[in-house]
Amino acid sequence: MARIRFLHVADLHLDSPFKGISSIPKNRWKDIRESTFQAFQNVINYAIESKPDFVLIVGDIYDGENRSLRAQYLFQKGMEALHENNIPVFICHGNHDHLSGNWARFQLPENVHVFGETVETKILSVHEEKVHITGFSYKERHIQEPMHNYYPIAKHNEVHIGMLHGSVEGNNEHDVYAPFRKNDLLEKGYHYWALGHIHKRQIIHSDPPIVYSGNTQSRHRNERGVKGFYEVSLFNDQADLQFVPSSAFIYDEISIDCAGMIHTNELITYIENELVTYIQTTGKAIIELTINGITEETIELLQSTNKDEWLSLIQESLELQGTFLIVKELHITFPVEQSAESAMLLSALSDWETSEWKLALKDLYQHSKGSRYLQPIDQNFIAEVLEEADLIVSKAIARGSND
Repeated sequence: MARIRFLHVADLHLDSPFKGISSIPKNRWKDIRESTFQAFQNVINYAIESKPDFVLIVGDIYDGENRSLRAQYLFQKGMEALHENNIPVFICHGNHDHLSGNWARFQLPENVHVFGETVETKILSVHEEKVHITGFSYKERHIQEPMHNYYPIAKHNEVHIGMLHGSVEGNNEHDVYAPFRKNDLLEKGYHYWALGHIHKRQIIHSDPPIVYSGNTQSRHRNERGVKGFYEVSLFNDQADLQFVPSSAFIYDEISIDCAGMIHTNELITYIENELVTYIQTTGKAIIELTINGITEETIELLQSTNKDEWLSLIQESLELQGTFLIVKELHITFPVEQSAESAMLLSALSDWETSEWKLALKDLYQHSKGSRYLQPIDQNFIAEVLEEADLIVSKAIARGSND
């Protein structure tokens, strides 16, 4: 086999509305809303520079079924840039940008190959190798059928790549669409499976690779860390995967130990220095900052002022430095003992199944307009609610102890 090199990209979610940015300074809102487009442009720039044999985009190019005019225009410009550099692109649409939506039609350039609603195979000649690329686009939002059943078995001595926007059967952390099991895909004999839909980067199987590249840009606090795509090289039945970051910024959590601080200016300077060091090593980010390790010397200092004042002061300091580091939330962990009542409450919530959470929040998530801005009820969501509940209980106990 000749060396075949391609990019595996998924879940661009162009024009995502973003969630939970109301607490962020308004002068940064535009940067945040533009971040999915910036991440997409980073993908295009990398492709033009590295010149892969082709690019795969595995679903959810757009965030909504009614694709905005601007999102389509900017995507079109990206495809034209790849066309000018003779880079073929293969696209399948997912549950967010399925084919039944309403939108103004754009004529994509001839280098772009879009899969239809039925499984089909497109053949590309790369370095005299015949490469079979199989996939489909969602006809509608909910595809419950195991679409992998329609993917053909690989032919001997020819390269086969599967594009599948779907999820592992039985996965309770996400809505399950086009369900599959790992062995179902392995039985097809493909050299590589390019997966989309799950925003967490993960390799389900390494030889041959069955891979989620994750989304290209974090959109809320549950999607922490660097996002991007994979550059894949296939050679002599071996695969080499290189992760390429594309994030305009990341979501992250920072914890700062402030033990022994007894003066306000000392604490402020210490926090500023820690955040500057973070910026220098990590780059642009929206963070949740936790101040912990608090000793008796520091408790009075922090409790004598309002937490919102501290948050505003930290944000103002960062803005004056002209850096894109936004402290979205500030948590101050006071050393308290948990009461028996709070322990019982948190234990009861921890025992809830996902179905019980969905039932409790049913009215909120069925709201005709607001539900679009809510994050999915998955394990990450539940963990965060439990963490917030623990924090609220701890604060209540701390207030009670000071009364």
